[in-house]
Amino acid sequence: MMAMNDNPEPRSPSVRRRAGARFAAPEGPYETEDQRSAAGSSNRESGQFLDFVEQMEEASARVLALKSGYREMRIVIHLIRSHLSGQLVTRSSLAAASGLSYGTPMRAIDDMQARGLIIKRPRTPTGRSFSLHPAATLLARWQAYARRAKSLVAASLRQEQPGGRASRPRSAAADAAATIVPLPPVLDSKLALSRELRMLMHADPTFMAMHALKRHFEMAFGTAISSRALSIDRLHAEIVANSRLPVSQYDLIACDLPWFGEMAASGRLLPLDRLIEAAQFDTADFHPDALASTRHQGRQYGVPVITTAEILVYRTDLLAAAGIAPPLTAAATLDAASRLHDPSAGISGIAWNGGRGTPVGHTFLMILAAFGQPVVDLRRTADGFDAENASGEQLRPLFLTETARQTADFMCELLEFSPPNILNMAWYDRAFAYAQGKAAIAYSHTMLAPLFELDRASPAYRRTGYLPHPVGPKGRPIAPLGGYALTIPANIAPERIEPVWIALRALTSANTTKLYLANGSLASPRFSLSRDPEIRALSPMVAAVDDMARLGYMRMWPRPPIPENAPIVAIIGEEIHDMLSGAQPVAEALAAAQNRVDALMRARGHY
Repeated sequence: MMAMNDNPEPRSPSVRRRAGARFAAPEGPYETEDQRSAAGSSNRESGQFLDFVEQMEEASARVLALKSGYREMRIVIHLIRSHLSGQLVTRSSLAAASGLSYGTPMRAIDDMQARGLIIKRPRTPTGRSFSLHPAATLLARWQAYARRAKSLVAASLRQEQPGGRASRPRSAAADAAATIVPLPPVLDSKLALSRELRMLMHADPTFMAMHALKRHFEMAFGTAISSRALSIDRLHAEIVANSRLPVSQYDLIACDLPWFGEMAASGRLLPLDRLIEAAQFDTADFHPDALASTRHQGRQYGVPVITTAEILVYRTDLLAAAGIAPPLTAAATLDAASRLHDPSAGISGIAWNGGRGTPVGHTFLMILAAFGQPVVDLRRTADGFDAENASGEQLRPLFLTETARQTADFMCELLEFSPPNILNMAWYDRAFAYAQGKAAIAYSHTMLAPLFELDRASPAYRRTGYLPHPVGPKGRPIAPLGGYALTIPANIAPERIEPVWIALRALTSANTTKLYLANGSLASPRFSLSRDPEIRALSPMVAAVDDMARLGYMRMWPRPPIPENAPIVAIIGEEIHDMLSGAQPVAEALAAAQNRVDALMRARGHY
């Protein structure tokens, strides 16, 4: 969008007349056919240019509701640009940016503030110094204006292309009807924190986008921010270690959705119900299973910031060239992987998480779910299993079943068509192998899709298809839910709870999540963003995953948020890895996993 905004100044009628004269046809009779043709083309270009400038001027007056045309537009441009880059704007710097004499921009700034377009926020406790920011109203109007500009430019380009079909630009009403999520505004007042806002995050594209926007959030919150990003296992360990301190080192913590049972049951997270009720916080926009994952025993402990799905991605060009249909079943996936496996060309049939411990443990749980069974004996529901209210016998492990055996056998068969380092692969490795063209098919979390969906150099760029997990003999389509939610540690200093809750709400809002998506993430927990045409235009994956969510494929029960989730995954990851490496046969691996998890559940007093 900003590329469109570098110089969007509307022109006055006098400027339009000068522009028209610049493109005017030569005077006098036309001497040749070529000259007549060139003159006609020049007239058409002149007319199109005049139409464009006139429509842009009308749009700036109608959509942005500016009173003084060029004068206020310069003020708006500087405000919006500074807002996006995290630059502080004062009254004097804004006046200077307008390029006008001192008194004129000052009057314009006062008028725009009175009309609710500019927010004036105190910079110091004394209230004698202020910063200026675009109000939410102005941000929404600017976004509508940008869309209008893009529509006019697109229409103009269509007319200029040989054989281009002219079409009417979208009306302002059509623009308003589009489900556009506006940019996030600054807070009306600075966060009341005695020191910086401290965050503990996971090292993935969404939180990396959050880190890249650090200056923006510091300006929005009016306070400094420090953040620490860790890998998944180190993040889990740090949350536990932090919970044992007298006072938390962090204000906000990113928690993996399957960990909520453990973290809440251990008293490591602050219940948010009182804060949610007091703020009348609307949770209806979140994916239901993502929100349910952050509850424990009926209480809410987090707000989703990332919702990702474990799906199957495949190279549409390679499958088409080989005459292979997109694989919907486990058997079809094996067949496709075997036919596309070509080590001599540096291409493996399929990539997945085979690394010891958590990576391969997750793989087993995901495939087991696609084969039709949860890891513990959850209560069956009409559309799956109840993972939110499991207790007692419902927590008994299910590794000695036919479905578990089929899952293990399938994973053993995948080995033959996998990369040579498959037993060391984790989440990033498999997505990177696929993005680099070293795997024709891959199991992948959508949060890592930017590796091949936003990188034009990737052989998989715009050549990727998306499917839910291939189903086993008794399975149904499923895209196991994953992701993270922001939480407040239970041992936070009490005086920090209210301002930190304000920051949490801002960082998980639809407006802010859209900012993450525009800066390298493709994972969102909100329905409103998957309907936003600007977000859908980022990648075909957005619409594909939205369809899976709408069809009910995105579910949390494959990795139920029970207190023992992390140790269960670790146990599976050890036994299954030993099986895949040839250290023990399938039956022994499953029996060992059953016995170890059963002993764990008995020790915890579940049955």
